[in-house]
Amino acid sequence: MAHVHAEAKPVSRAQLTAALKATRGKISAEVAGLIEAGFLAEEGLAESDGGRRSSLLGIPRSAGLIVAVDLGATSVDVALTTLGSEILAYRGEPADVRFGPEPVLERVKALVAELLEEQGTGREEILAVGLGLPGPVEQTTGLLTVPPIMPGWDRFPIREVLLREYAAPVFVDNDVNVMALGEHWGGVGRGVEDMIFVKIGTGIGSGIIIGGRLHRGPQGCAGDLGHVMVDPDGPTCTCGNRGCLEAMAAAPAMVARAERCARDGRSEVLARIVGEGGELSARDIGEAARRGDACALDVIRRTGGLVGQTLASVVSVLNPSLIVIGGGVSHIGNALLAEIRSSVYRRSLPLATRNLPVVMSELDDIAGVVGASVMAAEGVIAVRN
Repeated sequence: MAHVHAEAKPVSRAQLTAALKATRGKISAEVAGLIEAGFLAEEGLAESDGGRRSSLLGIPRSAGLIVAVDLGATSVDVALTTLGSEILAYRGEPADVRFGPEPVLERVKALVAELLEEQGTGREEILAVGLGLPGPVEQTTGLLTVPPIMPGWDRFPIREVLLREYAAPVFVDNDVNVMALGEHWGGVGRGVEDMIFVKIGTGIGSGIIIGGRLHRGPQGCAGDLGHVMVDPDGPTCTCGNRGCLEAMAAAPAMVARAERCARDGRSEVLARIVGEGGELSARDIGEAARRGDACALDVIRRTGGLVGQTLASVVSVLNPSLIVIGGGVSHIGNALLAEIRSSVYRRSLPLATRNLPVVMSELDDIAGVVGASVMAAEGVIAVRN
């Protein structure tokens, strides 16, 4: 069943036999047991190779549901998926993690209830919950540990709260890790053995795939790109250190620089947006850049340059074969991606970047819920195998 899930599409018995290097008899017996238990089902026929067409096996909707949650600093995305990580229903809306765990998790539960009602089913069908959070997660306990942008969440028993609600196992990880899982399982990173997923939003972080598997490190802190120091004289970061990449290149830093442009009269476009709406956003900066605003372009190029500069060090250490850029700031346009690419290619050894694409996320806003589903589904499958 794990191989069928990993393939993200129905497979034949012959493909299972070849991939798992097992005998036909063993595969037939295992498949028969999983079909009888309701975890696999025949789903059509494979293309003919000149002989009799074989049936395809997939994970059916009737096997049960996964609740997938991607909680960002300013948004929450919730989905119901099959055990095969196919999205059945989805909701996304603004949120603010600074409100604290109780109100935010209550809203998550309300959204799950809406999706269950939409699907005409109940909580008894939920096999597991997968949750991505915008802070460092201790892997052994699933607890957030001193999250810089999440006041009130430190050591809050998230697993226990959701376990009581759904009577199903709860799997928790950093939000960028689950986005990396999602992109690797079903996005542009599919089939790539070594890749880096970078999220640029209210914070900055990365998820690292090595040898086809997510690399978390012994404490689950691997990939914390946002707290790499890029300027010892830079501003104080939410983590307490100075000059972190996140403090200088994430959305709040971009907005602060853009607002200075508007106030100083260096950008009529940004000043007009401030006058109309009161507050700038990263999307506003992107829109101003598309109108040819020089100050907005400078803001974007500065962020792209700093992110690319930091990624160049990662490239030198890990030599990935793909870098994927996602998160809310990635929506502002090609100017950001071009600057990141330029900086990575300029600052890395030519051999490391000879065949290194730097691309935008294919799954975009749903990368997190897809990854949360994959994480939870793999946990359920590992127990049942």
